[in-house]
Amino acid sequence: MRKKSIAAVAASVLAVGAWAQSPSVSGPATAPDQDARRAQSEAESRARAASASSVSLYGLVDTGVEYVNNIGPGPGSGHVIRMPSLTGSLPSRWGVRGVEDLGDGLRGVFVLESGFAPDAGGLNQGGRAFGRQSFVGLSGGWGTVTVGRQYTMLFWSLLDADVLGPNIYGSGSLDAYIPNARADNSIVYRGTFGGLTLGASYSLGRDAANAGPSPAGTNCPGESVTSSKACREWSALLKYDTAAWGTALAVDEIRGGPGAFAGLVSSALKDRRISANGYVKLGQGQLSAGLIRRDNDADRLTPRSDLWYVGASYPVLPTLTLDAQIFRLGYKNSRNSATLGALRGTYHLSRRTALYATVGHIANDGSLALSVSSGAAGSNPIAGGSQTGVMLGMRHSF
Repeated sequence: MRKKSIAAVAASVLAVGAWAQSPSVSGPATAPDQDARRAQSEAESRARAASASSVSLYGLVDTGVEYVNNIGPGPGSGHVIRMPSLTGSLPSRWGVRGVEDLGDGLRGVFVLESGFAPDAGGLNQGGRAFGRQSFVGLSGGWGTVTVGRQYTMLFWSLLDADVLGPNIYGSGSLDAYIPNARADNSIVYRGTFGGLTLGASYSLGRDAANAGPSPAGTNCPGESVTSSKACREWSALLKYDTAAWGTALAVDEIRGGPGAFAGLVSSALKDRRISANGYVKLGQGQLSAGLIRRDNDADRLTPRSDLWYVGASYPVLPTLTLDAQIFRLGYKNSRNSATLGALRGTYHLSRRTALYATVGHIANDGSLALSVSSGAAGSNPIAGGSQTGVMLGMRHSF
C-alpha cells in the first residue's frame, strides 16, 4: 500500500508539471514555467555568445636590406648597408585580439599587439611588451569605447589618405610622431554611422617609457597629483567616406611635463597637430592629398610648420601595385625645409606574402638634417644635405 501511495503522489506531481508547461492549456504561466523559460533563455544566450566569441592570433613580419648614402659629416662621406629595425613597407608586429558577444548587440573586445625588430628580435616602442596596442573595451551599435594604450585620432585620420603610411621612406622621416601616434593610459571612443566616423581620445599620461628622446619613449608618464595637465593627450576626429571619395579632419595635442624629452618640460607647453586630407578613387587607383599643421611650443624659434603631401596608388597588374608620394615640410619664417619623394612597388606572391622595392630621396634646406630613412637611427646627412635610400624587402602576414 505504501509503495502504491508514493507512486500515486509522483504521478500527480508529474501531471501538474506537464499541465503547467503545456502550450495548449490556457491561463497564466506558473512560477516554475517562468523559471524554466528564463533558464532556457540564458542557456540560449550563452550558446549564442560562445558561437560569436573568438580569440585570434595575427601578425606581420617585414624585413629586408637597405642602402642609404651621404651619411654625414662631410658631403658624400659615407653610406650604410643594413637591415632596418623599425619598419620596411610596414612595421613588424604580432598580436592577439578577441571579441565576445554579450547579447543585445553588445560585445566585449580586446587587443594586445607587440611591435618587434625582425633584424635582431628585439622589442620596439621603447621596449614595451605590447607597445603597439593594449586595450579592452565595449562595442555596440553606438560605437566602441576602449581603455589602455591606443592609437590617437591622428592615426585614424591618415589611414586612407597617406598611401605610403609607415613606409621606411615616408611621412615618418619628416615627423617621427606620425607613425607613432599612440598614447598610454588613454580612453578612446570611435563610431561609424553610415559613411561618417566620429572619434575622440583622452590620455591621463601619454608616454611612460624612458627610451628617448623619440616617439618610442618620451618620459612623460603623467597621472600626477601635482598637475592636472602634465603629460595629457587628447585628439578628435571627423571623417567621411564613400565608395568614390573620402575626407578627414583631426586634431591631436600632447602636453609636456617635468623631465619630458623633446623640450616639452612643462605642462604649460603643448605640441598640437591639425590634419586635413582627402582622397578620390579613380578606377582601381587612388589619388590623395593632405596637410598636417603643427604648433610646437617646445620649438621657440620655429614653432609652426606645415607638412604637405600628395600621393597616388595604382595596381598596374593584378599582382603588382605601385605607390608614389611627395612630401614638403616647411617652417614658418625660416629657411628650414625638406622635400621627400618616394616610390614603392609591391609584388604579391599570394594574399599573405609579398616582395617589394622602395626608393626615396630627401633634400634638406637651411639647418635641417633629416634622414630619408625612418627605418633606424644614425643615418642623417649634413645640415642642408640630400640623401637617397633604397630598400628591397619581403613581408608575410598571418
